[in-house]
Amino acid sequence: MEKTLEVNKKLNCCTGILLESFDQLKTVASKKEGLLYGVPVSIKENMSYKNHDSTCGVVANLDQPAQEDSVVVKVLKRQGAIPFVQTNLPQALLNYDCSNPIYKQTLNPHNLQKTPGGSSGGEGALIGGGGSLLGIGSDIGGSIRIPASFCGICGFKPTSGRLSSHGLKPIFRGQKSVLSSSGPMARDVDSLALCMQALLCDYMFSLDPTVPPIPFNAQIYQSSKPLRIGYLESDGYTQPSPSMVRAVREVKALLEQAGHTLVPYSPLKITYAVSELMVKGIMADGATSLLQKLEGSPLDPCLSSQVFPYYFPKWLKKTLSFLLKPLSPRVSDILSSLCGVGSVPELWKQHAAVEDYIYETIADWRRCNIDVLLCPVIGPAYNFFYCGKASHAVSYTMLYNLLNFPAGVVPVSTVTAEDEEKLKDYKGIYKDNFDKLFKEAVSGGKGLPVAVQCVALPWQDELCLRFMKEVEQLVKES
Repeated sequence: MEKTLEVNKKLNCCTGILLESFDQLKTVASKKEGLLYGVPVSIKENMSYKNHDSTCGVVANLDQPAQEDSVVVKVLKRQGAIPFVQTNLPQALLNYDCSNPIYKQTLNPHNLQKTPGGSSGGEGALIGGGGSLLGIGSDIGGSIRIPASFCGICGFKPTSGRLSSHGLKPIFRGQKSVLSSSGPMARDVDSLALCMQALLCDYMFSLDPTVPPIPFNAQIYQSSKPLRIGYLESDGYTQPSPSMVRAVREVKALLEQAGHTLVPYSPLKITYAVSELMVKGIMADGATSLLQKLEGSPLDPCLSSQVFPYYFPKWLKKTLSFLLKPLSPRVSDILSSLCGVGSVPELWKQHAAVEDYIYETIADWRRCNIDVLLCPVIGPAYNFFYCGKASHAVSYTMLYNLLNFPAGVVPVSTVTAEDEEKLKDYKGIYKDNFDKLFKEAVSGGKGLPVAVQCVALPWQDELCLRFMKEVEQLVKES
């Protein structure tokens, strides 16, 4: 706790101490049981903890303490873990910075002039700063993986539905196109696997019968069978930073030396997937539910530039989209998607389009005969106030929420002077304002952590973790 308070003083990553943890310590000490016996665990503020607020960084949610613990918290306690602090997140969650009007800005443990990422940014900063061994975050577009990348730790987003989401508070409910899930964050992959093993127990399956009762398959996690690995350096939508590309290349070479087969891969119809499936899916109601939650609250600077166009009337979004089409096709597409779906039949069509895209992607993996995928993750950590402006870069992470593929992040390197030099020539794919903003966002990153992302097919969570472990080992050895 002392170490945590010291880290918090520097980074402002915690939103509150769970004083009940001291009472729990006495109970745990007498029982001495559970896979996480005696392990202090930090939890993201949107995870319900009895008698504590889960505000999601929004003033409207203050003074509404949870009536009971979320299922994940109950299971952690049953396994001997001690949830001891809640950690910070961005206002309204749907942003990958970490600041809100209630708890203010969290800082990056490696450079106080940078953001820790989000929305599980408090977790990333606290674990990256040495103030927690294990944390639980949540992820709807990269919210576990981006802070893991920015803060130099490991993070894992399981298949949605593998862990109970009962008591995990979203900013608004009912959105079904892009799925969220909670997952572990820690300093190494073994800790993530142990946490998953502890959570995937009979107690969770009985507390939440909607979760498939599939215990952790240690055999798959420990396997050393050579893999066929798809890889990509760019998704074709957001040009990666030089350090993102280098990280994938270096890891690819290590995997090949270790006897794995690597196959080039490209995501299908990425521009369509971003605007028509992801943005239109999350904003199917034209952002109405999100804006209702922000009523009566000052807008945080990390969010203001992102939500500014959400307030435009539909006719204005449509007009601007039309006018911007020749100049900036990406901005035009996103503005059009922010109009929402318009009607229930259109929503059903949108859901059907998401299903089609998932099956097409699975068929594509089968055609390429790949077991897992190695790809970039956004990095290095951004300068402040850019996450809301350069939100297009979540194409690298949100794709796997849309597909509902398990995905995790492993730190593999740090930004070099050469990476910074190459960044000066960065033009981007579209050479538009988004590309210009991304270049500004990642500049000045020398010495910051750089990570790669590992992905597997739905319900192959153990295989994804096994692949992450392999990457971690090979990087350590090299």
